[in-house]
Amino acid sequence: MNLTICIGSSCHLKGSKKVAQLFEQLIDEKNLRDKVNFYATFCMGNCQNGISVSIDDQVYSVTPETAQQFFEKEVLSRVEE
Repeated sequence: MNLTICIGSSCHLKGSKKVAQLFEQLIDEKNLRDKVNFYATFCMGNCQNGISVSIDDQVYSVTPETAQQFFEKEVLSRVEE
């Protein structure tokens, strides 16, 4: 699975660094390095909707407050399939 987070200007100002750190931590805690390829990229063209995160090219919007729930719901559910 490819998990990508935007670190462009708009997303950076909304807290993408904090979300990226949380995703890194969760990937390590759950031993998912062999199942989740985590990338950072610049603008994903979704600036108005919060921090952009994609899973295999499907774009979502998260906040630092919703990032853990997003990871558990969207990432873990796909890895466990």
